[in-house]
Amino acid sequence: MKPLPTGGGEALYARREKVYPREIEGRFTRLRTTAAWLLMGLFYTVAWLRPGGEPLLLFDLPARKFHIFGLTFWPQDFLLLTLTLIIAALSLFFFTALAGRLWCGYACPQTVWTEVFLAMERLIEGRRLNRLKLDQGPHDLSWWGRKSAKQALWIAFSLWTGLTFVGYFTPIGELAGKVKTFSTGPWETFWILFYGLATYGNAGFLREQVCKYMCPYARFQSAMFDRDTLIIAYDEGRGEPRGRRRRGLEPRAAGLGDCIDCTWCVQVCPTGIDIRDGLQIECIACGACIDACNQIMDQMNYPRGLIRYTTENAVLGRPTRLVRPRLLIYLALLAALVVAFGLLLGGRAPLIADVIRDRNALYRLAGEDVENTYTIRLINKTAHAQQVAIGVREHGFEVRTWPRIEIAAGAVQPVPVAVRAERDAVSERQTIHFVVTPEDAALQPLIEPSRFFAPPGERDHDGDGDDHGD
Repeated sequence: MKPLPTGGGEALYARREKVYPREIEGRFTRLRTTAAWLLMGLFYTVAWLRPGGEPLLLFDLPARKFHIFGLTFWPQDFLLLTLTLIIAALSLFFFTALAGRLWCGYACPQTVWTEVFLAMERLIEGRRLNRLKLDQGPHDLSWWGRKSAKQALWIAFSLWTGLTFVGYFTPIGELAGKVKTFSTGPWETFWILFYGLATYGNAGFLREQVCKYMCPYARFQSAMFDRDTLIIAYDEGRGEPRGRRRRGLEPRAAGLGDCIDCTWCVQVCPTGIDIRDGLQIECIACGACIDACNQIMDQMNYPRGLIRYTTENAVLGRPTRLVRPRLLIYLALLAALVVAFGLLLGGRAPLIADVIRDRNALYRLAGEDVENTYTIRLINKTAHAQQVAIGVREHGFEVRTWPRIEIAAGAVQPVPVAVRAERDAVSERQTIHFVVTPEDAALQPLIEPSRFFAPPGERDHDGDGDDHGD
């Protein structure tokens, strides 16, 4: 890359040379294309799926509830959501230590959307050589027509992507109706345009620059690599010295290695690097260079695998260990977190009751009765409103509250409750149990203990003839 002129000093920045990835066929290219279509299909369709009337995936922030594949999570399930993120991060560490940058090459949104934008670019401007000639040629009517058509396709696709993204936070059917009538709210409009612009900029223009300079994963991935991690590597011992030759020439007889220096591995690389220079942080492990090199090896009647998935130990002729302490630690942590998540999810109560006793007064006297006051905090984690009745399990206590209490779906509702009992029928201090009975027969009643206080000396508790209690 040529440095920008700096008026006599050294260059601080290098001018970007646009990368024109060459089209290639092969196993890894087909795998990458299949993954891209699958992931894009899921992204653009899942937001519309509503099995049973509930969205399959919706992060409803105003209502403070998350619908995730048939389960509804509330803010009270923060621990489960946190565990989900930790499991996802640890899974990334595990697969990176095992097989390198699989995420970058096949599942990263930057990779997937760049593949789609490149496909649209090829559709409008043609293959690699045609695109090079178009950009280097005059800006005539054909140039303007093709560039305008490409930009229109990119912009339309980016806006559709922004709409779909916001559709995971606002029901997409409702959102689409608002878009048709130009009645979207200011925040919905902002995020549609913002995410659309981010898609357009990252996948249309920045492309490999995101992987090279913006992605933090490229910087800390080396901490998860070891000599037994699968990487894409060039077999220098077999390929060097490189050089051009006619087909059918035995390379060793000419003092050459198997690499014919065709640079196809560079031309197909989406980040524009030369894999023959060794492992680099810009490599996203997409496997395009493997497909290109294998194709050349086939044409030259040389064995495949000059560039291949391998490990550093294998390249150096050392044994490779698949099972190693690092992987076992990751696997053990993952298993423990998944088990913990399953137990928490399985034991998650759809209805929760917390009893909070009034700390301002131990009791109040009401004629011949003594009264204690409480606040029962009811949390409804179901997707429907629930009606409950509140009582006390012990005999002789009267609960003074509404006969039926309705809690909206996902609501947290405090309910003031007063409990009365005859002064001579209760102890100075005793445990009582509140019973919260849902009207829905599928839900189990909740039993929560608390304390009931009465004035001292009101009855003979220990049977010794005095009224001082025990």
